[in-house]
Amino acid sequence: MKFQPHAYQRYCINRLLTDSSLGLFLDMGLGKTVITLTAINDLKFNRFAISKVLVIAPKKVAEATWAREAKKWDHLQLLRVVPVLGPLQRRIRALNTPADIYVINRENVPWLVEYYRNAWPFDMVVVDEFSSFKNPQAKRFKALTLVRQHIKRFVGLTGTPAPNGLLDLWAQVYLLDQGKRLGAKHTHFRERYFEPDQRDRDHVFSYAPKPGAEEVIQQLISDICVSMRAEDYLELPPVTSVTVPVVLDGKAQAAYDKLEREMLLQVDETTIDAGSAAVLTNKLLQLCNGAVYDEDKRMVEIHRCKIEAFLELVEGLNGKPALVFYSFQHDLERLQRALAKTGLRVRTLSGPQDQDDWNAGKIDLLLAHPASTAYGLNLQQGGNHVIWFGLNWSLELYQQANARLHRQGQTERVIIHHLVVEGGVDEDVMAALSDKRGTQDSLMEALKARIERVAREAVG
Repeated sequence: MKFQPHAYQRYCINRLLTDSSLGLFLDMGLGKTVITLTAINDLKFNRFAISKVLVIAPKKVAEATWAREAKKWDHLQLLRVVPVLGPLQRRIRALNTPADIYVINRENVPWLVEYYRNAWPFDMVVVDEFSSFKNPQAKRFKALTLVRQHIKRFVGLTGTPAPNGLLDLWAQVYLLDQGKRLGAKHTHFRERYFEPDQRDRDHVFSYAPKPGAEEVIQQLISDICVSMRAEDYLELPPVTSVTVPVVLDGKAQAAYDKLEREMLLQVDETTIDAGSAAVLTNKLLQLCNGAVYDEDKRMVEIHRCKIEAFLELVEGLNGKPALVFYSFQHDLERLQRALAKTGLRVRTLSGPQDQDDWNAGKIDLLLAHPASTAYGLNLQQGGNHVIWFGLNWSLELYQQANARLHRQGQTERVIIHHLVVEGGVDEDVMAALSDKRGTQDSLMEALKARIERVAREAVG
């Protein structure tokens, strides 16, 4: 296929050719992968500026996306792309295979750094979904900083550089410029530009930018980051968001209320921390979906209300395919059982063949966890309906997962259906996603409100 870059793509390619470090903060569907591969091709074969490229990506993206994209375009046929995945010996064999680009999953970055130590061979590194390196305490970030001085060219690709706030930017920008713009230490960056926001007597749960800090930070990184939004450059069909209310029957509502009350009344809201908040809301989300895991990790089904609402929704689609997102393993198992007798072509996304079959119209319902589809998968040719059976708090995962269908090449209006239990924690998650607050802030506020409500009801 012949690549004819849009003006914005040509601009990004030129920036990659001229800048030794660059953050491409491009919105979903703007073609970050082909832009980067085109620049690598030029740098390697026309300018002789690089010899060996490492791409760090989410596992599913590392498995197929970069190699497939290189094969797709006529001008990239010389590029040899090798995935560095799987067991130890397979990874070592891949590293010793002659190639231009080596693609490794994020989890193996510490191993790779330790494997090469002072003999780091990659003079260009591309981090796909750069925001996954936003945590300065993570092993992957620390490992990459150890070899950063040996990397001549560094590129960070993401559509959501700061999904939970501007604090997320520090680690990413540090990898780009080694601390020149936002400082050499994360704590200094936080103290200079932020102040405590949500807190109790002993803990600070979140930070808010000081007045004027956002503008200052944007100015500081403007020369090393390119930021573009899809709506400014692409003509995409509009998206319709639909909330499908799920009403629990009397027995299910009583079971939900009992478990919610017993869990929440055990917690003192003045001492709750983010860890326990996540555990509690995770259990409540399971309850909304209809089942929970007991202490022995066995599934206990509590109700089928959401399953039944899901089946009705699928029936109402009249044969149109849908991408279905679930949250927990027991969601998947229950969905598979419920769909077994429908006669629909149901598949669980597990590899490149599933992606190809979906786009070829061979699948009616594609079941997937949002974390496995969030990055790099192009599913827009297979349908235009998304169903969220199970919701999660991550705005980044939510946006990226929806963008599998709402992206360049989609020809129909994308309709996103959310199955939401009325009165359940599902409603808190929907409100948080709409409000676009940080995950932890939303989780803490919603849980505290529920604790207060349950406590009042208990007293009354």
